[in-house]
Amino acid sequence: MTSPQLPEEQQDETGALSQAGEAPPAHVAIIMDGNNRWARARGLSGVRGHRAGVETVRAVIQRAAEREVKTLSLFAFSSENWKRPAAEVNALMELFLMALKREVKKLNERNVRLSIIGEQRGFSHAIQKHIQRAEALTAQNTGMHLVIAANYGGQWDIARAARALAEQVAAGDLAPSDIDEACFDKAMGVDNVPPIDLCIRTSGEQRLSNFMLWQMAYAELHFSPLLWPDFGADAFDAALNDFCQRRRRFGMTDEQIEAQGA
Repeated sequence: MTSPQLPEEQQDETGALSQAGEAPPAHVAIIMDGNNRWARARGLSGVRGHRAGVETVRAVIQRAAEREVKTLSLFAFSSENWKRPAAEVNALMELFLMALKREVKKLNERNVRLSIIGEQRGFSHAIQKHIQRAEALTAQNTGMHLVIAANYGGQWDIARAARALAEQVAAGDLAPSDIDEACFDKAMGVDNVPPIDLCIRTSGEQRLSNFMLWQMAYAELHFSPLLWPDFGADAFDAALNDFCQRRRRFGMTDEQIEAQGA
């Protein structure tokens, strides 16, 4: 799926649409894919690809804030990624720790609130400590909410929420009949995270890879052929502009949607 080319007069200098069919997405999720392939194509190690990917993360976070995206969720490290070669996993953990040490201060200065979702007990004590510090430092910020999924899997998240609700039922604090979609949503990894409006995946792959499955129920999907290190602010704009040209029905007909907008 590629983004349509839009007439130049419809876009401002940031790539934003002046006339949009759909409101800009409030919650954008990105499956950042292609770091290893980017590195191999250049005769570099996989670690170099991941380092290049960090630069893209910075650019996309900045552009998302400029486009007034309220929540940006990035899939940094899946629970399945532990299966990768030990040298690559160790390098990824070093990059993650470095980012927690160096990038969080910048995020805080830009009023970004940071949340890390995933099974944190799988990380070293040092990483867990810096996650806690980063979340505490940015907890009161009122700007964009940045959600980083690390050691995360969508099925794990759903199973964890179900277990938490079952424990409440067993304790007599919750009746089974009280469990509905809203109740389940509150039990998920991060409270007050809205449903995903737009999910972007890079590198040409077209699958969700177990990412935020509950929140993805009605997400629009945008698949970019670009490898993640090549996906910058302009490509992010193209994805948002593509989203703005779509009509989201949520089970309704076109006529019902038009009647609502009348």
